[in-house]
Amino acid sequence: MASTLKIALFFSIFCIFRLSPITSSKPHPLDSLTASELLLVRAVVNQSYPSSNHKLTFQYVGLDEPEKQLVKSWLSKPTTKPPPRQALVVIRLNEQTHEIIVDLSKRSVISDKIYNGFGYPLLTIEEQEAAADLALKHEPFLASLSKRGLNISEVICSTQTIGWYGEEKTKRELKVVCYYLDGTVNMYLRPIEGITMAVDLEEMKISQYIDRAVASMPKAEGTEYRASKLTPPLGPRFNGAPPTPPGQTGFKIDGNIVSWANWKFHLGFDARVGPVISLASIYDAEKRTYRQVLYRSFISELFVPYQDPTEEWYHVTFFDCGEFGFGISAVPLEPLNDCPANAVFVDGYYAGQDGNPVKVSDVMCIFERHSGDVMWRHTEAELRDQEIREVRPEVSLVVRMVATVGNYDYILDWEFKPSGSIKFGVGLTGVLEVKAVPYKHTDQIKEEVYGTLVADNTIGVHHDHFLTYHLDLDIDGDANSLVKTNLVTKRVTDKSIPRKSYWTVEHETAKTEADARIKLGLKPAELVVVNPNKRTKPGNKVGYRLIPGSAAGPLLAADDYPQIRAAFTNHNVWVTPYNKSEKWAGGRYVDQSRGDDTLAVWSNRNRGIENKDIVLWYTMGFHHVPCQEDFPMMPTLSGGFELRPTNFFEYSPVLKTKPPQHLSWPNCTA
Repeated sequence: MASTLKIALFFSIFCIFRLSPITSSKPHPLDSLTASELLLVRAVVNQSYPSSNHKLTFQYVGLDEPEKQLVKSWLSKPTTKPPPRQALVVIRLNEQTHEIIVDLSKRSVISDKIYNGFGYPLLTIEEQEAAADLALKHEPFLASLSKRGLNISEVICSTQTIGWYGEEKTKRELKVVCYYLDGTVNMYLRPIEGITMAVDLEEMKISQYIDRAVASMPKAEGTEYRASKLTPPLGPRFNGAPPTPPGQTGFKIDGNIVSWANWKFHLGFDARVGPVISLASIYDAEKRTYRQVLYRSFISELFVPYQDPTEEWYHVTFFDCGEFGFGISAVPLEPLNDCPANAVFVDGYYAGQDGNPVKVSDVMCIFERHSGDVMWRHTEAELRDQEIREVRPEVSLVVRMVATVGNYDYILDWEFKPSGSIKFGVGLTGVLEVKAVPYKHTDQIKEEVYGTLVADNTIGVHHDHFLTYHLDLDIDGDANSLVKTNLVTKRVTDKSIPRKSYWTVEHETAKTEADARIKLGLKPAELVVVNPNKRTKPGNKVGYRLIPGSAAGPLLAADDYPQIRAAFTNHNVWVTPYNKSEKWAGGRYVDQSRGDDTLAVWSNRNRGIENKDIVLWYTMGFHHVPCQEDFPMMPTLSGGFELRPTNFFEYSPVLKTKPPQHLSWPNCTA
């Protein structure tokens, strides 16, 4: 993550203020690799393979995080020497995958292993672009365009992963799909159907080309979304956000440690998963100390299976983190629109295919959210001789990133509340993945089309989004347990009482991983991660409760190949013992993986999880049946979940929150 942070404050007539670069505190063991460290890794690895005959590409470079106990030991005595700083490097070299550990202080490779298992590493942007460019020079494809009367200058090509469908042997390949502009920049809404094309990434040549049939082309009219190009009738116009006084961010940043209200946490950035929130602790005013909540959290994987099983579409099932990388796919955020006026913007870096650092400017923003909601309130309505009313406005701190993976934009939020809650939000927007068809009205459709007719000749294909979060909770320490608080209906046995029933709770502690595999929505229950060794004054175990979003699970058959690879979505909740190597739910090598290294496989070991250092995994799902309102640009579909303190504090941590002083601000002058 960049050491330079910028704050852009826009208000009144768009006065712009930027903070000078701040001075970072000493490096933290969980800091993301800096640009200079990425250059060092590149130099060390290239020095190990100096021959120009080697075809070496960097597929992933990230922090090889120290073991948790080493980090915690250093945190208890930060004046001591920090744990060794190391990088995990995955390269392709002469058609083999190498896993390399580089010790940054020693400037040397301390481990180099060849991976011989199934699956391939994270794809680079460079190889995807090179594969797509091959199509534009491929003579059979040029002939196909001519047959369709299409102009090559208006054609744009992209790539898709091919998945795995039972093949004994595989090779690194990508599908290439192409689109036609000619009057629009909204390329995904004008697919050139009827063509199957694949590229061998090792040889970097077209390995398959089939032109099956000429399909209808959806029209460009009605697909424009750029504000400068829109024509009447226009939609509603909104007032600008209220002004923010200069410098009033409400939080502090020291290096990569963010402090706000009663929270502090470490913020990182990773090529594969994007934002990484670590060491989230909340200040307990009663105990006068910060208490641990969350050691490390990130989106581990995003599974997006489309539901068209036809020849050209059956392979369209994506694993966005493990195949394309959320960090690699992250885009710069736009002040005032992506983030409000009081946001601080943070740069990020990842390693390109040649190992050189790639900077993503303004890749994350941090801001205080004044939502207009109420944190808490009460009116003593029954005290007739007094008017007693107390209200506190809801204020929270948000960390945001946007990843654009092909046609979809994912808005990723981590929201910290003074009440102790952490809300995890995701917004889905962008452009539908569509299929060209000959139909212009639903009455014409006499066959299964696997989606919704959203415009002339345009089917929005059914699909899912499953986001799996890695949540390494350390509730007041790292020895934790998962307690299922089941809500059970009871009959009233006292015949003198007219009530016939009530509900109560029965607590069940998960002892092994099998006990903690949970499909939500089957029966009423609350899930609480507790520290069984810590109790409140009344004797309750301190804990944090998972408040899930809508319960959605996979609808694919369990033996379908995409679902075998995505078996980590079979349950909404999993709990595993902490293991540094178990962080990517779909496995380390997801491209063409076979499901033999997933969260589901790890959980089958059925290890003990009671009163242990445990990791909670939560999968949030969306079943998307497209509709016309999703065309040509999809309004954001939002979802999320919450981690909420449950008997963690002795009383409400926001009881004594002071109401804000509402001041009038002076006019902005240049």
